[in-house]
Amino acid sequence: MIAVQSAQTALSRTSWTALDWWPPVGWWPDAARDLLSGSTAMASATFVLPPQAESVHSARSFATGTLIGWKLSELTENMELVVSELATNAFRHGLRLAESRAKEPIRLSLLRRGGMVACALNDPGSGFPALRDPSPLDIGGLGLHIVESLSLRWGWAPLAPYGKIVWAILR
Repeated sequence: MIAVQSAQTALSRTSWTALDWWPPVGWWPDAARDLLSGSTAMASATFVLPPQAESVHSARSFATGTLIGWKLSELTENMELVVSELATNAFRHGLRLAESRAKEPIRLSLLRRGGMVACALNDPGSGFPALRDPSPLDIGGLGLHIVESLSLRWGWAPLAPYGKIVWAILR
């Protein structure tokens, strides 16, 4: 009974920070709740990414291992790309824009609901992700286009008093 009350309390919590965001039992992005139907298998796994270059590779490896463990290996290739793009953006933009908090870890969470998996990363930056239309000579700038093309839906939400969570859902 206490565990159920704790989960319900966590689900109703609306104010998370970049330091304490941890997906509560049953969390799913509000903007993607319409994708859920009925009661399905649920699981979650979270990995803390230290602010160093090799963390993007570690994030991909964690995602692949988690999906294989969940017997969803058909999602690994696309999830690796999505995780790579979102983790790179979190390090490149989220930490850079939050210089005073640049030593804070970024958390990668994978949340399974049936055959769908939400990939969610939090970072301490206050800037928000936006699709860009880079010129042909620009280096980079297509990461969120990749995320958009591979996911059912993606989005972001601010964390209080600073930070954000960026998520994408794959099936």
